[in-house]
Amino acid sequence: MQTLTQPQRRYLRRLGHDLKPVVRTGSAGLSQAVLDELERALDDHELVKVKLVAEDRDERARFIDAIRDHSGAELVQTIGHVALFYRRNPDRRDPIALP
Repeated sequence: MQTLTQPQRRYLRRLGHDLKPVVRTGSAGLSQAVLDELERALDDHELVKVKLVAEDRDERARFIDAIRDHSGAELVQTIGHVALFYRRNPDRRDPIALP
């Protein structure tokens, strides 16, 4: 897993500002199907917003940790119930060029 610098995080936050969440956790929590969908989304887009449906901050934090552990993605930002993740895909035709 890579560590993003502050300028890279700012750049990714700017890119992610207008994105809509493409993955949502359900009432059942973080299922294998959600993790699989997240993998596909990260492979396709590199930068993905996830809507975290959770009862409290601790549960959202556990979801974020599980997503990071499972996918190897870097957490860029969280705002309320939405988290922004980035994972570089070297096989992508037009990868995001980080500063």
